[in-house]
Amino acid sequence: MDRYTIYITLLPFIGFLINGLFGKKLNSEKVSGIIGSGVVGISFVLSCLIFLQMLQSGAEDRLHTVQYFTWLAAGSLDICFAYQFDQLSIVMALIVTGVGFLIHVYSIGYMHRDPGFWRFFAYLNLFIFAMLTLVLANNFVLLFVGWEGVGLCSYLLIGFWHDRKFDKGTTSDAAKKAFIVNRIGDFGFLLGMFLIYKTFGSLNFDTVFPAASVFNQGDSTIFWITLLLFLGAVGKSAQIPLYVWLPDAMAGPTPVSALIHAATMVTAGVYMVARCSVLYALAPATMTVVAVVGAATAIFAASIGLVQNDIKKILAYSTISQLGYMFLALGVGAFSAGIFHLMTHAFFKALLFLGAGAVIHAMAGEQNIQKFGGLRSALPITHKTFLVAALAISGIFPFSGFFSKDEILCKAFDQGSLLYYLVGLGGTAMTAFYVFRLVSLTFQGEKRWEGDIHPHEAPKVMTIPLIILAVLSFIGGVAGIPESLGGHNALGHWLEPVFSVASNKLLFFPTVEGETLEYLLMIISLGVAIGGVLVARNIFLKRREVAMDLAKRWNRFYQLLSNKYYIDEIYDAAIVNPVVKGSERVLWLNFDIGIIDGAVNGTAKLIGVISQFVRRIQTGVAQGYALAFVVGIIFILGWLIFG
Repeated sequence: MDRYTIYITLLPFIGFLINGLFGKKLNSEKVSGIIGSGVVGISFVLSCLIFLQMLQSGAEDRLHTVQYFTWLAAGSLDICFAYQFDQLSIVMALIVTGVGFLIHVYSIGYMHRDPGFWRFFAYLNLFIFAMLTLVLANNFVLLFVGWEGVGLCSYLLIGFWHDRKFDKGTTSDAAKKAFIVNRIGDFGFLLGMFLIYKTFGSLNFDTVFPAASVFNQGDSTIFWITLLLFLGAVGKSAQIPLYVWLPDAMAGPTPVSALIHAATMVTAGVYMVARCSVLYALAPATMTVVAVVGAATAIFAASIGLVQNDIKKILAYSTISQLGYMFLALGVGAFSAGIFHLMTHAFFKALLFLGAGAVIHAMAGEQNIQKFGGLRSALPITHKTFLVAALAISGIFPFSGFFSKDEILCKAFDQGSLLYYLVGLGGTAMTAFYVFRLVSLTFQGEKRWEGDIHPHEAPKVMTIPLIILAVLSFIGGVAGIPESLGGHNALGHWLEPVFSVASNKLLFFPTVEGETLEYLLMIISLGVAIGGVLVARNIFLKRREVAMDLAKRWNRFYQLLSNKYYIDEIYDAAIVNPVVKGSERVLWLNFDIGIIDGAVNGTAKLIGVISQFVRRIQTGVAQGYALAFVVGIIFILGWLIFG
């Protein structure tokens, strides 16, 4: 099987080369679509075969590293191009290739007749290659290559329609914003890698993680390593304060939002922290930072999503919020719960984005949910599948999101932090409310659109992926059904050997054990979710005047949420504008024009002055030149004789 593992990543790269180099010459959407989707589908099949082989192996034989060649060798630095297959990496590979394949197929219909069809699939294939490199890497350098690769692909795909306008400029502006903000986090990631190499003398996982066991818990070096790595995760996974790029990234095509900004790229930070669980288990202070940032982001982004009207912006803030839940789980030491929610989130959030794409496709590009309504009769498949995803993300039993979100809340409670639990519970209520506000205003009630629009169901190439993702959103929770409900928490036991045991207890009240308590927590979270669903449906289907009255009564708070707490404006005033103006006045006017241009222009002027003097010697009289030669020869001879 070793000789086939390289093809998991190599096939998408080959698809990128074929579509990128020859796609325009092929001039066939069918060929480009089949190549782009087919290579990812084959990678998924290969990942499944490796997963089945690992299932048949003993727990001690499931860690397998495949080295292909030595990449960097300088002094003590020895980096191989090698992939690591273990319980965590194979789960991530299945998610990336499985969900990625469905999104590729969906894109065949969504991008139909787009002049850059072949280029779009080339970028998608390159992204899959980079993401697989990230999750399969067995060292920090190769992981960082994939890390930067997905950042590059994000830039290319967000700005794919580079000439189109959106509410804050062009899609190119959104792409640049995503790229620049991610570089801030990546700088921290690089510093963390440098400190790892200085401390351990290696960047290979199989060297660094075992060597870390000799450090005491709370060691300052490990604290700084984990904190710097987490800064990279904050940028890539859109957490406070580096989340601002993700909402603007919705300017790209909807399949991009589903693939990169819901199911894969933004979860890279979650994966990286989980992969480094050995280090984080030794840094309880950093884990507290991770949990606090995750909890704050979950409630903060959910509150903004309550009042947004752009269908993709609502889902964008929902993504930020759900990523916050994942980091909350990691911060309290529930690494398996965080990966479980990562998996279920990939299913239902990809489905929500693709469903939103079907709605936008049917409504001739309109994205304002206030201009929708009554679409369930025109889009029956989209409505039903979207409803499944909405129930899953809201945490309604027995959909997948119930099990993963409930495990996170239970773990937060078990760690003894009432604040973590209450924040998570508040986020659950908000999630259920804004998602069913979206469902109610989009698919139910009376139609509110104007003009010559005739909504229709998407073609089968788009609806079949929706149906498959709906099934996964419904049954995906089976992988993590807790023992208290008759399950075996299969995913948790599968991932258990990969993660270190970590505890981050904040004893605000005594921890209570027992299934009765677990049942009670489930009932409370389910009741809160159902309450959010019912309130949203009651207000936006039966009593919309109540929502309008509340918006007027709480106008200042409504405007605060509607304008996203003015964070973008604050960043512009405090950081962006001073940097731009400083660059203009100091770097451009003084340094560039004054020093660099001055030096170049001054050199030209100096040459001009010297030339004016030298030009007087060039009289054009041959006798004068002969006299100069004679004088020169006499001078040289005199210096040689008497010098």
